[in-house]
Amino acid sequence: MTSPLRIARVTLSDRAAAGEYADLSGPEIERVLRDSFGDEPTIIARLIPDEREQIAATLRELCDIEHCDLVVTTGGTGPAPRDVTPEATRDVIERELPGFGEAMRAVSFAKVPTAILSRATAGTRGRSLIVNLPGRPKAIGECLPPLLPAIRECLRHLNGQ
Repeated sequence: MTSPLRIARVTLSDRAAAGEYADLSGPEIERVLRDSFGDEPTIIARLIPDEREQIAATLRELCDIEHCDLVVTTGGTGPAPRDVTPEATRDVIERELPGFGEAMRAVSFAKVPTAILSRATAGTRGRSLIVNLPGRPKAIGECLPPLLPAIRECLRHLNGQ
């Protein structure tokens, strides 16, 4: 990468956005990414409710205005009616990369059989990669590290390398 990496982490939770409990998932994403990328990247944090239009608008802002190379979401990927992160992601991406979700479900299924309920996906918008992660810190710690080689490779491709 020629310029410093810009990463956004977006926590999607009605209750955390309302202040009912602390966001633990966003900081876990940041911890894993700092372990991998070091202190060089700029990390932008967002905490918003499970509202499809607000999620889509936030993803557009982070990709188009903030020019984030990587946008990682957490939460809203299950089967509950308020879980709309995959739909909002598909509203803004130009190309879907379903292998990210498939890999996360495969990693998680061995430990938690209900992991197959996850609808997490990923895709690109311009030169940005958007990846949906589960909403639990433990699941982030299990799912994100195996994705990092593919994330790095995708970022190189998106930047023309």
